[in-house]
Amino acid sequence: MSAPGAGAARAEEFATRLAAVRTRIAEACRAAGRDPAEVELVAVTKTVPAEDVALLLDLGLETFGENRVQEAGAKVERVAELRPAARPRWSLVGGLQRNKAAAAARWADRVESVDSIRVADALDRAVRRLLETGGRAAPLPVLLQFSVDGDPRRGGVPAADLEPLAEHVARCGGLQLRGVMAVAPLGMEQDRAFSAVATAANRVRTRFPQANTLSAGMSGDFESAIRHGSDVVRVGTALVGDRPLASP
Repeated sequence: MSAPGAGAARAEEFATRLAAVRTRIAEACRAAGRDPAEVELVAVTKTVPAEDVALLLDLGLETFGENRVQEAGAKVERVAELRPAARPRWSLVGGLQRNKAAAAARWADRVESVDSIRVADALDRAVRRLLETGGRAAPLPVLLQFSVDGDPRRGGVPAADLEPLAEHVARCGGLQLRGVMAVAPLGMEQDRAFSAVATAANRVRTRFPQANTLSAGMSGDFESAIRHGSDVVRVGTALVGDRPLASP
């Protein structure tokens, strides 16, 4: 059980952190000649309890990013119990295995990590079944995860395969191609990484104008991502503090 006043202290901590993040976003947008309203803030809440998500909702945050399908499904239900009047949006920002596509399709409002035709097909089948049975009201918006350096040990599709994957997803009746997501590789200079991301995203957008969302940038590098046109920043540590590493 939490100590008396623990919830209020946590809410105050979140408010302070959120104000700092919003200031950073605003300053980055000013430097880039952009309107801060153009940048969506996704609070990455992996390993964060539903009670904390409820406090973040109270502070005006609307979109939450989760990395693990099972953890997220239970959290979505619990947040709905805690804040029944709220309508949070949930993004899957971590890698997705095909055997978890059906579970993700039940709660995700957006999947940002489609990086193969097999994953796209698994999601498409799951969403179409839900559409037929009333489990979803609309197709699932997805972003394609781009691998900046093409390293197969990390998630993401290399540059040569990005447009073919976009073509495939655009034909999936259960999915809506909305854009590109990327993570800057460790050790790569930030502006170089996000310049490559922007180039890849622009290629996809040119062929598929509806794919106009770029999700790039996290707690330590989102200023650079904003300079290179990111519309979505995924912020965890800067909002909720350090969290213990969780097993996959």
